[in-house]
Formats: sequence, C-alpha cells, structure tokens
Amino acid sequence: MNGRGEGPGEPSLERSGRGKAPEPSGVDLARVALRAAKEQARARGAAAQQKKQARRGGGLRSGARADGRDPLPLGSAINRLITERGWETPAAVGGVMGRWPQIVGEDLANHCVPLRYDEDPVERVLTVQCDSTAWATQLRLLAPQLVARLNADLGQGTVRFIKVLGPGGPQRRFGPLRAPGSTGPGDTYG
Repeated sequence: MNGRGEGPGEPSLERSGRGKAPEPSGVDLARVALRAAKEQARARGAAAQQKKQARRGGGLRSGARADGRDPLPLGSAINRLITERGWETPAAVGGVMGRWPQIVGEDLANHCVPLRYDEDPVERVLTVQCDSTAWATQLRLLAPQLVARLNADLGQGTVRFIKVLGPGGPQRRFGPLRAPGSTGPGDTYG
C-alpha cells in the first residue's frame, strides 16, 4: 500500500482517469453566478417589455428592418399562399387552361376546350370537349403528343390521360304540349 488505499496491483485513481471531477474554484463559481444573474435579468426585461407593450395596446411594433409582418407585393403573397396550401399543381393546370391556344395551336383551340382536371394521384385526367366528332377524333389521335407536351410544361406525371368528349346532344326544351315529368315519346311504350 502506498498510503492512498491502493493495493500493489491496483492503479492509482489519478493515473487511470476515473477520479472525481475537480470542484469549481472561486472564479468558476463567480462565472456561473454571473451567467445565472444575466439570464434572470434578461427574462425580467423581456417580461417588462411585454407588459409595457400590452399597456400600449398591442403586440410587436414594426421597426426599421424587414420582418414577417411587413406587407408583401400581391404576386409574392399569392405565391406564398399557393405554396403553403399545396396548390402548385392545380395552379399550374389552371395556367395551362388559360394558355390552351398557345399549347395546342389556334385551330385545335377553336374547336376543343379543356373542361376540368382530375387531380386524383391515380388518374390525373384532363377532360377536353370538342365541338364536332371530327375534331374529337383528331384530338384522340394527338393525345399522346399532347400529354407529353403538357408534362414537359407542368412536370412529369402531372397529366396521365386526356379524356376527349364529343359534342353534346341538343338540349331538351319543354314545349307547350309536353306533360310534366315525361322523358319524350318513349315513355308511353313501356
């Protein structure tokens, strides 16, 4: 034994590095106390500032530097709203519907009109109505190229299929000799 309570084969605690942490000295204790006092003073100051602002009738005031409360230009505000709500794809498709003549050409745009876009992730269908069956057939033949052009403009996979509708039949008109609720001449035969 060497007087430190160690046996002949045991290493000393100082040499093994497993000893107690050194106790803080007077200077270290003063630094810790100063840091705690600064944090308490900062908290009291922030609380007093909030109380003063509440008495003056409001929260934060605008200052000389830009912050999140400053007014935005209309375009920036709309872009921020679109991004926050996740409306990027519907807004892009709406832009395509507005630029339909530039995308498909004037001839096709004069006879075919985009009606709606189904944003279902599985489907992603753009529905287009044509004013004649000839133009509907033409659009069905051009559909793969049109899908490729739309996906190049909007992002890959935005439109997977174009549903082409032909012209609708004539609208039913109620004449002077029509019974209410009838569906035409076929309803009397059975």
